[in-house]
Amino acid sequence: MATRRSASACSSRTGPSGPAILQISNVWKPGQAVVIDLFPKVSMRDALAAAHQSTRELVSILADYVPKRFAQAWCASFAPSRPMNRFTSEQLHAIAARLHAWELRPAGTAGFGKAEVTLGGVDTRDLNSRTLESRNVRGLFFIGEVVDVTGWLGGYNFQWAWSSGFAAGQVA
Repeated sequence: MATRRSASACSSRTGPSGPAILQISNVWKPGQAVVIDLFPKVSMRDALAAAHQSTRELVSILADYVPKRFAQAWCASFAPSRPMNRFTSEQLHAIAARLHAWELRPAGTAGFGKAEVTLGGVDTRDLNSRTLESRNVRGLFFIGEVVDVTGWLGGYNFQWAWSSGFAAGQVA
């Protein structure tokens, strides 16, 4: 039986989305935490330290790197914004650490109706690898997402569907 998972638009109601979240959903199990480095190419410890004497608000500093609405929502939940020169060095280090290891514990998925990622299906060990014919029922073929094959996002699942259909169609 196929299991479908999905992630929808990022908002306070639905949570994060996008290709990375969909890819994570291939391995995420309910109850597990997801840890995200929001700034993998920037040291926020250095960026916040450089702005420490500034009167700019934390939300404005973060909005230099991420969309303003996300910066506002993040600050509202984790570090109320105020002028940078009103934070201690220790507070800025803690904020930077959280930005580089933002832990989320998803409550669930948007359900099968919104799913864009599938897992599970007919076990590949039960199929002839060249023809995709069932090893148990002669003349029965399985292709595409009904088979327990999961690819990276970006068209790989489409390619699998077309290629497996072609392979089975050559002998069916």
